[in-house]
Amino acid sequence: MKEIVSTEKAPSAVGPYSQAIVADSRMIFTSGQIPLDPKTGLVVGSDIATQADQALKNLEAVIEGAGFNMKDIVKTTVFINDMAQFAAVNEVYAKFFTTEAPARSCVEVSKLPKGCMVEIEAIAVRP
Repeated sequence: MKEIVSTEKAPSAVGPYSQAIVADSRMIFTSGQIPLDPKTGLVVGSDIATQADQALKNLEAVIEGAGFNMKDIVKTTVFINDMAQFAAVNEVYAKFFTTEAPARSCVEVSKLPKGCMVEIEAIAVRP
């Protein structure tokens, strides 16, 4: 059983995909969230810290829109376009995961949608 997640509190999909899928009513798999303003659809920020903050806010909106919360996240994948910016992303990331941080991968990529510097996806499990 799967349920498509859609919330207006996060940017709508910019292609043929869902914001997230809830599987078996216990797990959610999010699509990667980039730093788009949900109202305007424009990229927020010109530095990676500001972009990471918005991407995480969008991730949180998708997670909460499905009835989960950030503490339910068990795994994230962070895509950045410059590994030299890892510390700046990590500093912002730590504000969203203050205790019991999820497992995480961070990968440098050559390009991200809309020229963004960061994209973040997650898997969460409902208790």
